[in-house]
Amino acid sequence: MKHSLRTLKRTAVRVPANVPAKERGRYINAYLTVTKGTDRLMLMAGDQKIEHLNEDFYGANIHEDDADPEHLFRIAAKGEIGCFATQHGLISQYGKQYSKVPYVVKMNSKTHLVKTAQSEPVSLALVDFQDVLDLRNNGKLNIVGIGYTIYYGSTHEAQMLAEAGRLIAQAHAHGMIAIVWSYPRGKTVPDEKDSHLIAGAAGATACLGADFAKVNYPSAGAKGLQEAVRAAGRTGVIISGGSSKAVKDFLQFTWETIHVGGCRGSATGRNVHQRSLKEGIAMTKAMSALVYRNATVDAAYAAYQKVVR
Repeated sequence: MKHSLRTLKRTAVRVPANVPAKERGRYINAYLTVTKGTDRLMLMAGDQKIEHLNEDFYGANIHEDDADPEHLFRIAAKGEIGCFATQHGLISQYGKQYSKVPYVVKMNSKTHLVKTAQSEPVSLALVDFQDVLDLRNNGKLNIVGIGYTIYYGSTHEAQMLAEAGRLIAQAHAHGMIAIVWSYPRGKTVPDEKDSHLIAGAAGATACLGADFAKVNYPSAGAKGLQEAVRAAGRTGVIISGGSSKAVKDFLQFTWETIHVGGCRGSATGRNVHQRSLKEGIAMTKAMSALVYRNATVDAAYAAYQKVVR
């Protein structure tokens, strides 16, 4: 079933009730920036340098451009994205040179070295919310929101839930959007890709007041996302891009998550930045055509080819 694209005017943006009157304009601007005047989001994910260490940036089938952290910022600046999510420290190092990029500060991260079998997953904030405000104000940067990962099912989930709840409230209080990476994970979770669990995580994220929930692709396929979309209500569900795929295969995958699964966009990392600068930029344009302009897979692929030729 094809899902139509909703075009938003400023007056149609649903502003959360905890956004103060003086920050409503900033919140509306942030929401319209990341959604490009729609209810959808194409997020460029660049938080893997902690999450996956250097495995995503150096090695077989990864372009040599990706070895340099600045590659992420070059793509974000020259490509077509809703926002670029990465850690506070990287934004502080590179952000002033790329000040027009819409940034989402990824508040927490952990490496993948300690496996769930060894210890329950936990990821707590690397910086305080005041540090985000300082970065926005002192660097004069276009910081439009924050991101946070919660591992639902971990014995540490209470800490992450409480911290995420406070940070989401603070983000809204300062006119920013909030996105939660919503992952069932822990020794009590037999299948992280179970559709019912993913839906539960999306619904719990809605209870925190997040604007978007980023979820993994379920083992049941695109149709398995429909339960999560319903559970999340007004919180938009976006799908994690996962490991690198052939260009047209990834575009087809994304199209199905939107038009079969009902998702409101994509969070794409490796499928963008593991390519050369030109190819990475081209992929953002193809993805944005799918997400923001309701393009067909063929039309999105043509947008990709137009840049790389």
